[in-house]
Amino acid sequence: MSLIPSIFGNRRSNIFDPFSLDIWDPFSGAVTSTEGQAQGASSFAAARIDWKETLEAHVFKADIPGLKKEEVKVEVEEGGVLQIRGAINSEKEENNDKWHHVERSSGKFLRRFRLSENAKLEEIFAAMENGVLTVTVPKEEVKKPEAKAIEIS
Repeated sequence: MSLIPSIFGNRRSNIFDPFSLDIWDPFSGAVTSTEGQAQGASSFAAARIDWKETLEAHVFKADIPGLKKEEVKVEVEEGGVLQIRGAINSEKEENNDKWHHVERSSGKFLRRFRLSENAKLEEIFAAMENGVLTVTVPKEEVKKPEAKAIEIS
């Protein structure tokens, strides 16, 4: 288990806790979080991810500049949880180097998203171009129940 940053009251998080902040679940109103933040900014890399839903699919776009596709893992866990993880390595420091300012983050990142029940888990595909990972999760067509007219006697 990891600690959530102090803005969430250092609350413990757990994937099996229904009140946990570990997984973004828009279908239950939960809040997203990232793993590793409690260990300090130097060991955590922020992977900014957008999630949009179209008529045909859920589309995730992650900004992960400088990483090769081999350095990123996209997995679907039991229960329909999409997991995107990887690591951004920091620049090697020489003994005579003097850093004046550091803003780029480095370290591991892990993001999890609970998918809807209509997600076609066996048809998920991912592509990376110019530092942007795009994960597309096709959706099954949800058939609307037909209304049956009842004759009034």
